[in-house]
Amino acid sequence: MLSHTRRARSSARLRSRIDAGMTTAEYAVGTVAACGFAAVLYKIVRSEAVMSLLTGIITKALHVI
Repeated sequence: MLSHTRRARSSARLRSRIDAGMTTAEYAVGTVAACGFAAVLYKIVRSEAVMSLLTGIITKALHVI
């Protein structure tokens, strides 16, 4: 009975270590994905078409005030 309890504890510790590593990997993948998304948004916002559109919107808003 004692050896069964030890095996169960050992197995639980092993599972918790594996899960902790998976969580870290998931955070890493999420961080890389967020950085990639930010880079794409930066390129879009810095494009000439979007810059002129935003400038026009801001100019019209300031003329209304």
